[in-house]
Amino acid sequence: MRKVIVIVGPTASGKTALSVELAHRLNGEIVSSDSMQIYKELSIGTAKPDMAERRGIPHHMMDVVSVRESYSVSRYETEAAACVEDIFARGKQPIVVGGTGLYTDALIRGTGFLDCDDSGRTRAELERRWEEEGPESILEQLRSVDPDSAERLHINDKKRVIRALEVYLITGRTITAHNLETQQKPPRYESFFIGICPGDRAVLYERIDRRVEIMMEQGLLQEVRDLVDRGLMVGTAAQAIGYKELFGYLRGEASLEESIALIQQKSRNYAKRQLTWFNKDPRIHWIRYEKGARLDELANIATNFLRP
Repeated sequence: MRKVIVIVGPTASGKTALSVELAHRLNGEIVSSDSMQIYKELSIGTAKPDMAERRGIPHHMMDVVSVRESYSVSRYETEAAACVEDIFARGKQPIVVGGTGLYTDALIRGTGFLDCDDSGRTRAELERRWEEEGPESILEQLRSVDPDSAERLHINDKKRVIRALEVYLITGRTITAHNLETQQKPPRYESFFIGICPGDRAVLYERIDRRVEIMMEQGLLQEVRDLVDRGLMVGTAAQAIGYKELFGYLRGEASLEESIALIQQKSRNYAKRQLTWFNKDPRIHWIRYEKGARLDELANIATNFLRP
């Protein structure tokens, strides 16, 4: 099988810079596996790399759809696989990059991920009930049909709890059963996983806090204002970290400083969840770097990993 290089890690860990440098060294192109960067209207708050950061390297699976549209993991798997195949066909090296483990696994494993897109009606109803009835109600219903998922998922993991129940309500099958079936299948692609993250968690959190400050300098507040004015701050966009935290400021309920601090806090919490996900994956070869490490040094480590 042809081998796909996969770069993973928590937010603000340096995935973009490393992947671009490797693409230059390996004649590669990048396929994003970030579930927020697919949206055309979400740029600054999703840390979507600009043209200068891309350094001439083609990037795929960014700016795919409008936030007005629903988007599923199944659709991502199909469209991202087409990008990978095209890159291979042109004799180049696909490099999959992102912090959304679910998207990455769907692409590499070729799971035929359950497509639960019924125009978002079931998910919208479950999200409404989550807010009105509380997470206990949703988790209890999930427990009645898929006790394995209910036991495995934390009550505060809104996205995955709702996803698991959504799968059952639309397909009549549990996501647990589907996952067990797909684990028996060989992966679509041979892959090599590289993880990147500071060895000191405090350094990662410092990088996250600074990234949020840079986003504000780049105009994140205006990006959110524009989305609100255009009526686009709905659905996924309204739940995206870096966007929803500014609502309080725009409504006059919080200061700008408080809202920025909230973005930083939520981003650090998200990074912690990402690390929990990735640290369970034995495929990942980790680059744990110290503060001040140079990009060329990190890229050298990565290329050494890749040598047979």
